[in-house]
Amino acid sequence: MRTVLIIDDQAAVRDALSLLLSLNDIRALTAATPDEGLAVLARGRVDVVIADMNFSADTTSGEEGVALFHALRERHPDLPVILLTGWTHLETAVELVKAGAADYLSKPWDDAKLLATVENLLELAENARAAETARVSRRQRRAALERAHDLCGIVFASDEMLRVLELACRVARADVPVLITGPNGAGKECIAQIVHANSAVKGKPLVTVNCGALPSELIEAELFGAEAGAYTGATRAREGRFEAADGGTLFLDEIGNLPAAGQMKLLRVLESGEFERLGSTRTRKVKVRVLSATNADLPALIREGAFREDLFYRLNTIEIALPPLAERPDDILPLAEHFLDAGAVLSDDARDALLDYAWPGNVRELKNTLERAKLLCGRDDIGVAHLGLPAGATAAAHGADDPSRAAIEQALRRAGGVVSRAARALGLSRQALYRRMQRFGISG
Repeated sequence: MRTVLIIDDQAAVRDALSLLLSLNDIRALTAATPDEGLAVLARGRVDVVIADMNFSADTTSGEEGVALFHALRERHPDLPVILLTGWTHLETAVELVKAGAADYLSKPWDDAKLLATVENLLELAENARAAETARVSRRQRRAALERAHDLCGIVFASDEMLRVLELACRVARADVPVLITGPNGAGKECIAQIVHANSAVKGKPLVTVNCGALPSELIEAELFGAEAGAYTGATRAREGRFEAADGGTLFLDEIGNLPAAGQMKLLRVLESGEFERLGSTRTRKVKVRVLSATNADLPALIREGAFREDLFYRLNTIEIALPPLAERPDDILPLAEHFLDAGAVLSDDARDALLDYAWPGNVRELKNTLERAKLLCGRDDIGVAHLGLPAGATAAAHGADDPSRAAIEQALRRAGGVVSRAARALGLSRQALYRRMQRFGISG
């Protein structure tokens, strides 16, 4: 249950706040002194603390409240604290907000404002707990995946890629065709390597053919082989990729570019394992696991008559959809660090720029960007200018437009501590605002 701890030496204040919270389905715990409050916190979970600034009748300095706040920060650094203050403590309360207090409210308080502030902080606490639970689950799932499977050295940190890899490893042992979809440069070939590395034929060949890089007249010879004289320049018989992959895995990249004749022959091989070399009548038989990949919209090509529907369903027994890099931003910085040489350092602004950029060229573009930056930076840290990203493409590229610490703190106060609302007000994504909060040392 959502729980708020009220620390105040006045019984009337504690009773009034407890009643207000309980009427709104919020459990209220109370303490009359700072020591009692810290003891309550030591016994169990509390989501928000409402703390008075003054616990002595003979002083209005607020020293007790300041000491309590710092004790709370030291022992429970992530616990949101709302300060209750009289006008004599207002300046001190503002300083404590700068030091990490969630907000301050003057006595007598406005019930609606207090409830709104508490509700926002409870929502933030709930989101934080959910995020931490997700992080723990992700770490456990990743560790289990790495123990049980060969991930071929792939670099990732996102939930999205974890799900992709879990599916790839799960289907690897099944002897069925797999279609890997996703944009160019996203890492489809890496997924094919992982499927093969965890399959029953992992010790056999993995043969790759890029259907988009070969002239249409050579595709059939490339896939199925050719006899001498089968086409101009064919001076001797040659083995095709299916024969080379016999007993192992054949990866057909850019399958959407396969011409009609090649599609028909491929369908026959998938159904029977049989084919003839170009220029031969001898039927050959192979056993090959076929993986394919495309960035094309195959259903659209089917509607246009450019791709066979029956072949699509044969290839698409299992589909692994690889999201673009922009949809898995948690992978950007780990990949960037991976592409850097030892000793190369990204500045904070460069990190923000990498995270704010949309990466239309995906992982391949990120790798090329870092290669370029390493050449340009010399012995300096890599800055935004070294990245060479399009002008105006990132929020970090506009130093003058990047919100200051004061602007972020003001936006968070106005949003009642709800980061998503503050981010919208500042024109940033939630992830971008979190990064700036970390840079300035602003507590959530």
